[in-house]
Amino acid sequence: MARKRGHETEARPELTREAVLRFIADNPSRATKRDIAKAFGVKGAERIDLKRLLGELAEEGLIEGTRKRFHQAGALPPMLVLEVRARDEDGGLIAEPPGWDEAERGPRPRLPVRQRRGEGPTVGVGDRFLARVAETEDGERVARVLRLVEKERSVELGVFRPDPNGGGRVEPVERRQSEYRVAAGDEKGAGDGDLVEVEPHGRSRFGLPTARVVEIVGSMKSERAISTIALHAHSIPHVFPPGVLHEAEAAGPVSDEDREDWRDLALITIDPADAKDHDDAVHARPDEDPSNPDGVVVTVAIADVSWYVRPGSKLDAEARLRGNSVYFPDRVVPMLPERISNDLCSLREGVDRPALAVRMIFDVRGDKRTHSFHRITMRSRAKLSYEAAQGAVDGNPTEVAPEILETVLKPLYEAYGKLAAARDRRQPLALDLPERKIRLKPDGSVDKVVVPARLESHRLIEEFMIQANVCAAETLEQKRQALIYRIHDSPSLAKLEALRDFLRTLEIPLASAGTLRPQHFNGILAFVREGEHESLVNEVVLRSQSQAVYTPENIGHFGLNLARYAHFTSPIRRYADLIVHRGLVTALGLGAGGLSREDEENLAQTAEEISRAERRAMAAERDTIDRLIAHHLADKVGAEFEGRITGVTKAGLFVVLPVYGADGFVPISTLGRQFFVYDEAGHALVGDRDGHGYRLGDTVEVKLVEALPLAGAMRFEMLTEPRELPRGSASFHKSRLRRPSRPGGRPKNVSATVRRRR
Repeated sequence: MARKRGHETEARPELTREAVLRFIADNPSRATKRDIAKAFGVKGAERIDLKRLLGELAEEGLIEGTRKRFHQAGALPPMLVLEVRARDEDGGLIAEPPGWDEAERGPRPRLPVRQRRGEGPTVGVGDRFLARVAETEDGERVARVLRLVEKERSVELGVFRPDPNGGGRVEPVERRQSEYRVAAGDEKGAGDGDLVEVEPHGRSRFGLPTARVVEIVGSMKSERAISTIALHAHSIPHVFPPGVLHEAEAAGPVSDEDREDWRDLALITIDPADAKDHDDAVHARPDEDPSNPDGVVVTVAIADVSWYVRPGSKLDAEARLRGNSVYFPDRVVPMLPERISNDLCSLREGVDRPALAVRMIFDVRGDKRTHSFHRITMRSRAKLSYEAAQGAVDGNPTEVAPEILETVLKPLYEAYGKLAAARDRRQPLALDLPERKIRLKPDGSVDKVVVPARLESHRLIEEFMIQANVCAAETLEQKRQALIYRIHDSPSLAKLEALRDFLRTLEIPLASAGTLRPQHFNGILAFVREGEHESLVNEVVLRSQSQAVYTPENIGHFGLNLARYAHFTSPIRRYADLIVHRGLVTALGLGAGGLSREDEENLAQTAEEISRAERRAMAAERDTIDRLIAHHLADKVGAEFEGRITGVTKAGLFVVLPVYGADGFVPISTLGRQFFVYDEAGHALVGDRDGHGYRLGDTVEVKLVEALPLAGAMRFEMLTEPRELPRGSASFHKSRLRRPSRPGGRPKNVSATVRRRR
């Protein structure tokens, strides 16, 4: 064939099967039917021949695609949905097409993900996104993120159990997850008890849905099996890429340039007894300024992580990806490699270390007069535990040296007395919620659950850190330096109205929403202290609060009753603090390691990512505790326990076992022969016959009837009879609702209670 071009005649390519296949392979980004027709000069009736040829190639499996765009069979189209499945040695993300059948299409493609900060959505392991497949100058195919298409992972976790004849089944590790059948040949070498990732790929009308194993995560027989489930279920990065470790190991000595020498100042660290990193040190002394009689000078020194972790480095990218350290009973997943967190940035006793310090001057009432930041070299005088510090001040025998007690500890406690008085006047929210810790045996199983004593030494460090955080926010604002705040919004109107309805059942008034401050809640908590409703009211007040988050826009911190607040004191374990450190270095001209322009431009996105990482860590920690306790109680099915109702929903009751700190569920269908109505305002389930029921905070006796260790779920049977609810309360009146007209039916509830952790 030939076509005319001006006065010349140009030969056009012949429309053959081989030519079309070659064109599609060479032009993956422009292989629509129109592109092919244009390339081969197809016009008029010839379009029918092209359509028939493309149809034949598709039927033979040589090409794939839609009527608009084609690509080679087994090849990737220029745009497709990918899922982030892994990371490379440098921490870069690797994506794969979900649902890829290797038997039919060959090896599963693995594409590096390329995304520029601030351009398009940020993706992480487990995310699915619409990608554009591009080719770099060196011929490497990469995936560029266009948009997220869904948050759910296409792969699920489970424990593999083999069948004698090949294949097997996968037991779920999530409460709402299915069990899967794995056909022979799809096991990928998984053995009995292996924790595996599977990709569902079929569902028959009868029997279990089917899946194929895509990765063996580890063995459930290991000591860290339970936390391993949480790490993979929540897509938490926990293995440092070699490139990141190399940067950490290559970190050199600190330059004394732009640093003040504070090694003569007797700073000390006070931490948990089992702490491996020490990122804050404190000191206090009387103020010698005659204009500030009985005032104090308090110094808080924080490890200078910004010197070692620079913007744009692999260490920085990894820290940003992780967002924070994650704490499990059996391990810590750190934000930074141990070379940084446990060595170079750990304020070890008697060792020179770089730090960023804030010196604060308070008057006799504990009100701050002024403060200043300094980049220093320090040397810790002593490493103390909370218990040792408290014991020494209380006069108990401890290993604390007398010199440290007299010259360091006592001035610290004297200064804290003044700051505590100012805190009491400020009246932050004073919820009394004991924290439980799980102690493990060497094999990783639960030994016991303890409630650590809340000591004055804990409050001392907490208050000093809060004041340092406030100073950081104030300084950055004064210097007009953008920063990430830690904000805590006041309760929403809907939550306040629900709280008001509940408190009305106890005849406790609540001020109008426009005037509510933390002290109003504190008055309520003080009113019920040591009474029968103390735990109930503490629980409901907690649930009425908003969740604290990170943001570059300041609205204050409601819970702490502070106008401005930023996290500064834990840069080893929180990326937000590292950003604040960099901001201070830049704003005050303290040398290298400051905030980069890219950091500043992307503060909003960074704040959103680290807030999400924090929520992810909290969920993983909670899931791990639930699984550990379910494992611990699995052989105690049939045993009876004392519990407390911590959740009331239309489906039933959540009951926590105070001794263990984990909860289980009592289905509403098992509560008795009468119908129970969900009273949202009263946080109760109320019997429709006699008005008796169960309410949030009630102490009850329950029997364990089922424990699912892998899913971390427990089911209880209620042994305590429903009690009479206060006459005149919302609960009492709601109990007079008529029975449902339908046999076995239940009245509809307007909404369910949602638990939130602060």
